[in-house]
Amino acid sequence: MINGKKDKNLNFSKVSVNELILFCIHSIVLNNEQCSFDRLVKECFTLFPDTLRFTRYPIWPDSRKLDRPLRALRNDKLIVGDPKTYFILTKEGEEKANVVSKMLRQGKLL
Repeated sequence: MINGKKDKNLNFSKVSVNELILFCIHSIVLNNEQCSFDRLVKECFTLFPDTLRFTRYPIWPDSRKLDRPLRALRNDKLIVGDPKTYFILTKEGEEKANVVSKMLRQGKLL
């Protein structure tokens, strides 16, 4: 949910899964929490359930949908960390997360 709206009400096709993950990591860190893999899955599924759910079992998050994007974000040097520890944004990752955050909050996806 963003501003009280579930993601099915917004057109997230303009925002990549990678960008949604950056937004979620940013959101977790802003809450003064460490971004463990479990916490990231929860945040992503809570905010963007239609993007991260199992097709056959839509009430459950499919954490496999985070695997490749997380590797890509690490390769692009936007995040550091791994599922066994926790994730943090690099300076570039934080800048990109701020852009995504502004886009989502201003409703530019409608």
